[in-house]
Amino acid sequence: MKTAYPVIFTKLDDGYAAHAPDFPLDTQGDNLTAAIEMARDAIGIIGIDMEDENKSLPTPSNPGSVTYETGEFVSMVDVDFTEYRRANERRTVRRNVSLPSWLNTEAEKAGVNVSAILQTALKQELHINDRAQ
Repeated sequence: MKTAYPVIFTKLDDGYAAHAPDFPLDTQGDNLTAAIEMARDAIGIIGIDMEDENKSLPTPSNPGSVTYETGEFVSMVDVDFTEYRRANERRTVRRNVSLPSWLNTEAEKAGVNVSAILQTALKQELHINDRAQ
C-alpha cells in the first residue's frame, strides 16, 4: 500500500533534519535528497513494525494543516509499505551457530554450504514454503 505523509524539513549547517508529524520520528541527511530517503526509510520501518503489532497506520495529515517554524518547509514523502516490507524481508541476518568441530571439518571437506542447509532445515521444521521473491 503506497501512501504519502507530510514531513517537515529544516535546513541545518550540515544537511537537513526531517520530522514526520504522523510518526514518532526525527532523522536527518547530509542533503535534502538524503533527508527524504532517511524519512522514507524511517516511516517504512515504523509502519511495518506497526503492522506487525496489528496497529493501524496513521492517516496522513493534511499538509496544509501541518504547523512549522520559519525557515522550515513541508513536503510529502511517499512510502510503499508492501514494497518496503518485501525489500526488508529479503535481507539476511547473521547468526552464530555452534557445531561440533568434527562436524564442521567434515562439512568443509565436503564443500557443504552450511547456511543453505540450515535454511532448508529451518523451513522444513517450521513448515514454511519458499516465499516468492
